[in-house]
Amino acid sequence: MKILVIGSGGREHAICWALQRTSSERSQLFCAPGNAGIAQIAECVPINVNDGPALASFAEASKIDLTMVGPEAPLAAGLVDTFEGRGLKVVGPRSEAARLESSKAFAKDFMARHSIPTARYRVATSVDEAAAILNSGEFGDQNSSVVIKADGLAAGKGVFIPSDRVEAFAALEELRSGVVGVEAARKILIEERLTGPEVSVLLFSDGKDHRLMPAARDHKRIGENDTGPNTGGMGSITDAGIIDSATLGQVASHIVEPTLQGCRDEGFPFRGILFIGLMLTPDGPRVLEYNVRFGDPETQAILVRLKTDLGTIFEAISEGKLGQLSIEWSPDSSACVVLAARGYPAKAETGATIHGLEGLEHRQDVHVFHAATSRANGEWLTAGGRVLGVTATGEDLEVALSRCYGAVAEIQWDGMQYRRDIGRG
Repeated sequence: MKILVIGSGGREHAICWALQRTSSERSQLFCAPGNAGIAQIAECVPINVNDGPALASFAEASKIDLTMVGPEAPLAAGLVDTFEGRGLKVVGPRSEAARLESSKAFAKDFMARHSIPTARYRVATSVDEAAAILNSGEFGDQNSSVVIKADGLAAGKGVFIPSDRVEAFAALEELRSGVVGVEAARKILIEERLTGPEVSVLLFSDGKDHRLMPAARDHKRIGENDTGPNTGGMGSITDAGIIDSATLGQVASHIVEPTLQGCRDEGFPFRGILFIGLMLTPDGPRVLEYNVRFGDPETQAILVRLKTDLGTIFEAISEGKLGQLSIEWSPDSSACVVLAARGYPAKAETGATIHGLEGLEHRQDVHVFHAATSRANGEWLTAGGRVLGVTATGEDLEVALSRCYGAVAEIQWDGMQYRRDIGRG
């Protein structure tokens, strides 16, 4: 079986690793475009993730049996539509369903239509209108907290959580400046700020049936104690203590099932991986956001616990047979710590030599997933902002974290930064 994974980050390395680990006897792996770490376990193909026709032509010419789409941008652009239109098997939602991530305004209106619990919100079509909403008193006085979001895709950097209205107006001016792109900020959301622990619930869906993955918790801020700007994610954990069974039952009945039913009712059954970001408020779980693909770095922490053949799961999704499949997970906990380059999440320094990876290659309880590396003269070099995702499992979270940070201590490059409190807050 030939499998093509589309993408080039740590998430795609984890997907390829899981496919290679669970499906290696029957699978030949390709990744477009991949990265230096992925090249160790898959054949990398130099095709841009947004070049749908070229990707589909490659899949046809190479007789690819199944394609899995990693990033959100090609999903929003209709890559799955292109593949399905050419009779190719592919895992991921069509562009209509991908609007749950590509437009936060669409997602919030979808939640309202289907009575899915979420924060109170307003949508503005300009920075000036957003400022007027803030000044109106609808979201409290000048000391009240709000959340400001760019409507479109912004690589995890379109969400602002100001501590007061001065910072809120400063965030609006950042959006006016084009910091996340003009298209992404064509609409702006103002939301009430919710309080409580955050949890990520991911699931496989074939449009009819679904299977939940272990719940995860992501750490978005660059600094310890959740300080500094948001990033694409600086670490994640999975552990039984993240969400209790009663609350998870609420999430399933009040959020997951209404979401999937809403997709069916509106004519775009959701097929692929759905990520639901939640806040566990004193009034119950509330949806913060939808993503229509695996998260990063949640994927790294989740897939190290998967025991079922990932290729079989992808096949079941593409063939509408997920309901016939039982998916098995390790009872262990897991942790992923992201190692980033100096300057991230602004302009990251690249080209630094990475030391210490060789000593971790044969560890069974630690896995290093490459997000942005290159290889030159036998050495590993940094090639982006988030560089590596050091991931470990253990019989409980403390063991997983100890193994993870023990491995982090063996890796070094000039300017390496990471959070030392992943899983602690």
